[in-house]
Amino acid sequence: MPVAGDGGGCQNRRVLTIGLIALGVSDVGRAAEFWCQALGYEPREDGFGGWATVLVPPGGTGTKMALQRSRSTPQGHPRLHLDLHVADAAGLAAESARLVSLGAERVDWDSYPDDPDFVVLADPDGNRFCIVDLSHEHS
Repeated sequence: MPVAGDGGGCQNRRVLTIGLIALGVSDVGRAAEFWCQALGYEPREDGFGGWATVLVPPGGTGTKMALQRSRSTPQGHPRLHLDLHVADAAGLAAESARLVSLGAERVDWDSYPDDPDFVVLADPDGNRFCIVDLSHEHS
């Protein structure tokens, strides 16, 4: 199996696909409301893959999100998180403010680089996610 950086690249043997992102939350209803408003998603009424609460993008095409009740607390520096993309710095500022108005919180992140192209927020359950400015040029 190729390893990143060994020059082998990824082999195109499509057997598995990412079906959805599962997010642990303490309050499924609150999380569904936040993420539907944040992403413009809609609840899927028939479930998906055995999940009770699944959110889907408009039109149903794209990455789905399942909400799973969890008793554990979110990690301060999660190994896995969502990156939400915006086209430019104005979009970054506007979307950050909009998501905070919906219940997200700004995170006092101690690992920002000198010239960050992202901001770190937490959803109402404390799950960390980033909003990334895709136009940002790194020096």
